[in-house]
Amino acid sequence: MLNNVKRDIPEYIEGYGPVKPYKGPFATVPTGRRVGPKIAVSLPHSEKLLKSIDQAIEAVGLKDGMTISFHHHFRNGDHVPDLVLSAIARKGIKNLTLAPSSLHDSSEVLIPLMRQGVVTAIQTSGGRGAIGKYITEGHLSKPTIFRSHGGRPRAIECGELNIDVAFIAAPACDPFGNINGVQGKSACGSLGYAKVDAAYADKVVVITDNLLSQPLYPVSVPQDQVDFIVLVESIGDPTKIATQALRITTDPRELLIAQRAALVMEYGGYFNQGFSFQLGGGGASMAVARYIKEKMLVHKITGSFALGGIGGIAAQMLEEGLLDLAYDAQTFDGAAVDSLRKNLNHLEISASQYANPHSRGPLVNYLDMVFLGATEVDVNFNVNGLTDSNGLVMGASGGQSDTAAGAKLTVVCAPLLRGRLPIVKGNVHTVVTPGATVDVIVTDYGVAVNPARKDIFENLKASPLKVMSIEDLYQQAIKLTGVPDPIEVSEQIIGVVEYRDGTVIDVIRRPV
Repeated sequence: MLNNVKRDIPEYIEGYGPVKPYKGPFATVPTGRRVGPKIAVSLPHSEKLLKSIDQAIEAVGLKDGMTISFHHHFRNGDHVPDLVLSAIARKGIKNLTLAPSSLHDSSEVLIPLMRQGVVTAIQTSGGRGAIGKYITEGHLSKPTIFRSHGGRPRAIECGELNIDVAFIAAPACDPFGNINGVQGKSACGSLGYAKVDAAYADKVVVITDNLLSQPLYPVSVPQDQVDFIVLVESIGDPTKIATQALRITTDPRELLIAQRAALVMEYGGYFNQGFSFQLGGGGASMAVARYIKEKMLVHKITGSFALGGIGGIAAQMLEEGLLDLAYDAQTFDGAAVDSLRKNLNHLEISASQYANPHSRGPLVNYLDMVFLGATEVDVNFNVNGLTDSNGLVMGASGGQSDTAAGAKLTVVCAPLLRGRLPIVKGNVHTVVTPGATVDVIVTDYGVAVNPARKDIFENLKASPLKVMSIEDLYQQAIKLTGVPDPIEVSEQIIGVVEYRDGTVIDVIRRPV
């Protein structure tokens, strides 16, 4: 069956189940009620602190076939998944579903355990490096389910993703189980993704390398959501949080794209006193922050808030009074960790508060502008941030579709070419964010405005930007590279891409 973005989706997918096809960004109306974790009891003077991860695995009753989760706030510096899954493997437990908020290059240490059958299915936001290649090659027994940062808490809260045991890396923990991410040698900042897991998982195990003797403050996850605590030598290396995807680029081409994106912001119609914004991952979109700050100073205006992943420039803008607030679901670097610890206007939020579409007011709904990266865009303004031009899983859904749906102005930053490959295409390989929620594509060759946004097109006429049709950008790309051969794929579905509302917007088939 064809869904709303003209993708041919099976009615039933083996290992996934019946398919609800994507019908549009706001077409799905939820029904039912939120679920909750199993009722637990803590007897007077019982001890939460256990001697080892092995003991914790026994205490929570982990068995074959269960679902476990981790958060990814340490990104490439995370030590906890390897510690936990190695202990699980020693106990002979198999066929687990791994449901982390995301996977990164460092997750490749888990591949040998997957080959042993300890993990046979994954539900996550994305996969990079060797883990992405492993998923793409079809080694898992079920298709990997890819959800956005808003789609994941939605799935958890409505019961589509039931977490049996959440293992939460905690930079600071007190004897009662209260935790935060801003204290200790491994401070990573916000624990926005862990908040949802702690609230809804049947069992919660905190892994910490900083056990305090007194109650801590502030509290990110409270003690009444924590079953057990394990003290280890190290939970992670926070210096590895700022991966390449989160660093502001020094590449001249990406800086040019960022400058043009800032001009779109300046002339687009929403750059007014009290505006709000978010930056996505990727060199060019992250670099927009630098130019936003410059234009705010020139125009003598301040913003109401920055949202999402908060990095050093946003923290600096907050400190200098250019922003009123920063809402932080994921902290991107050490400067932002310090800001979250010290600045009362730098606020930690959960992933659900950030972007859950089936809630009473996710913060993405109040965005004026968002600047996003992409691996591909197409003539229908559909955006891919999950697979590359060879069909390899190498990115993440992240908050891309959530912010694009919520913002008044969605700007996607991408080069026209990468190497000899066109990035503007007739059709993207994988649709992650539908073109109905994308307003402007900014490249190093020109800028294209979604025909549905005639207001933005008229506004940009007054700018120094070279505004082109998306078809002209596409023709320019293939003039330089030729039309690339289509990717040959098998019938095996290795990934199911859910839109933020739980419908299926695309599937990923194993490349031949």
